[in-house]
Amino acid sequence: MADTKDTPHSPFVDVIVVGGGPVGGLTACCLASAGLEVAVVEASDPAALARPGTDGRSIAIALSAQRVFAGAGVWPLMADEAEPIREIRVTDGASPLFLHYDHATLGNEPFGWIVENTTIRRAAHQRLGQLPTARVLAPARVAGIERGATHATVTLEDGRSLRCALVVAADGRGSATRKGAGIGIRRWEYHQSGIVCTVAHELPHHGVAHEHFLPSGPFAILPMHGTAEHPHRSSIVWTEKLHLADAIVRQDDAGFLAELETRFGDVLGTIALDGPRFHYPLSLQLAERAIDRRLALVGDAAHGMHPVAGQGMNMGIRDVAALAEVVVDARRLGLDVSGPDVLERYQRWRRFDNMLMLGLTDVLVRLFSNDIGPLKLARDLGLAAVQAMPQAKRFFMRHAMGVVGDLPRLMRGERL
Repeated sequence: MADTKDTPHSPFVDVIVVGGGPVGGLTACCLASAGLEVAVVEASDPAALARPGTDGRSIAIALSAQRVFAGAGVWPLMADEAEPIREIRVTDGASPLFLHYDHATLGNEPFGWIVENTTIRRAAHQRLGQLPTARVLAPARVAGIERGATHATVTLEDGRSLRCALVVAADGRGSATRKGAGIGIRRWEYHQSGIVCTVAHELPHHGVAHEHFLPSGPFAILPMHGTAEHPHRSSIVWTEKLHLADAIVRQDDAGFLAELETRFGDVLGTIALDGPRFHYPLSLQLAERAIDRRLALVGDAAHGMHPVAGQGMNMGIRDVAALAEVVVDARRLGLDVSGPDVLERYQRWRRFDNMLMLGLTDVLVRLFSNDIGPLKLARDLGLAAVQAMPQAKRFFMRHAMGVVGDLPRLMRGERL
């Protein structure tokens, strides 16, 4: 067991989470809600990161992932700004063949919700402020981490230090925590960029998410919660060749909107931009391992995937739910929450699932991001075949909800 005695200069907490984004914030909320002492170290000012217009991304939160937010007490703080996904429509270019999912086929619960990234950040940090065993150190940067046999010590650039039983790296794809532990990554570049923005449109979206596969990559229209000024809004995730994306984004509003309209179509009537636009280079990466001595990686620090299926954040939330479960179970048994067996259980639980999803998204990108005749025919026939097979459709719909596989308790809607 780790030494839990505070020293004057190095207070002890059970877990230190490095990175206060959606995944890091949720990790801290789950653990602190279960009574563990948790500290979050975030390099940026959380209030600034939660300000509208600072990110541009909206997140597709699957049903099982929503249950994790609910179990951590975060969901009530963001539910009013979350828009349910009731239908999903997948098309391949101008092909008349398509795939259509309707949530009513499986019951009353939606496939998931679309929530702005800034909303998730705000809700998670608001929840942390409600939890007596949580503290947030921000803005604060990690200067160094020493991980020993009995505890880890995290030293900040301002000279403060904290000790803990477990460090959780939630500091993104370029994770300095992962690099500091000597954990390498395998990485593949897609030579694509994801352009994201929000649009207001004339007609209601009725909770329908559209995924168009175009030669340059997938183009998604995701239903968003409306505002008083713009009652009908959608989030755009537009994959474009890397060498074109920057030029497209740098156009004036009229030029950018003209490019957007050629891909968007008129399904929702007249459209207008609602906020700034951003673009992010797309790649696939996987850490060589998700654990080290007194260290666990979650979210993008452990794996990063193409947004084609909207599963990146959901895989990160699965990490959070699995890690929280093994850590809390160890605590209840009086074990070291960062013991080798505890962390190895987490890694085994998540490794196959993450590798499978990385592989599936990679295949989808390579299969659909082209205009090769035989491939186009094969994938269109595949969409039509699934559309005509009710049992197959039900399986894929359940997969979209995130309710397939060996799920942690939180993802099943159970208490941690």
